[in-house]
Amino acid sequence: MVHYWRAMMGIVVRELSRFVTQRERFISALVRPLVWLFVFAAGFRAALGLAITPPYETYILYEVYITPGLIGMIQLFNGMQSSLSMVYDREMGSMRILLVSPLPRWFLLLSKLLAGTGVSILQVYVFLIIAWGYDIRAPIEGYMWIIFPLILSGLMLGALGLLLSSFIKQLENFAGVMNFVIFPLFFMSTALYPLWKIKESNAFLYELAQYNPFSQAVELIRFALYGQFNSFAFIYTAIAFFVFMAAAIVGYNPSKGMMTRKG
Repeated sequence: MVHYWRAMMGIVVRELSRFVTQRERFISALVRPLVWLFVFAAGFRAALGLAITPPYETYILYEVYITPGLIGMIQLFNGMQSSLSMVYDREMGSMRILLVSPLPRWFLLLSKLLAGTGVSILQVYVFLIIAWGYDIRAPIEGYMWIIFPLILSGLMLGALGLLLSSFIKQLENFAGVMNFVIFPLFFMSTALYPLWKIKESNAFLYELAQYNPFSQAVELIRFALYGQFNSFAFIYTAIAFFVFMAAAIVGYNPSKGMMTRKG
């Protein structure tokens, strides 16, 4: 058990120290959702028919709604950023050294995943503090209730990033992942618009959004933020995590997965 603990702490500390030294990564992780919150929210609020005049509580109604979606955005992009670092580590050789250690491969990947999830949760709470300063607030208890949903959603999105990193051969291919994975997941979800509003516009898009794992992760956070438990979102997100994680473990198996084809 001591070896397992030391290995996990080593991976977590390495990831956290990398995050602390890469200040640009931290700033970019916050700028992206803040732009959506303070700039694009005005246009979406008008498009959804929400009032843009006082009283002030009505004025910030849409910003309050999309806050859980932007929390999910932080975790989604952090999961993809972690997958980028996995590709970099593999090209530099450090990832191969890690995977050939005597510890189980699933444990090493899970440790990497926990480290990335911890980083994403740190980013989320900094974002919520900034939003609080602009009177975009949830119940005080909600900031504690979302901890476990954040862990589960972070693990699920991080596992998706791990799976994708097993398919990415070079860093240059990461832009393609951004275009064909991240943006469809985000825009075909309930992060920016309610599910009933999507159903009014397009039935097919409604089905995609309803069964989008990112949608369920966002709904899990959204309900928890206001002291409610969405059992369907919890089960769906948990199943998605186990599926992505199992596929990522296979992908990083030198005898079965994508690592074999990469030599």
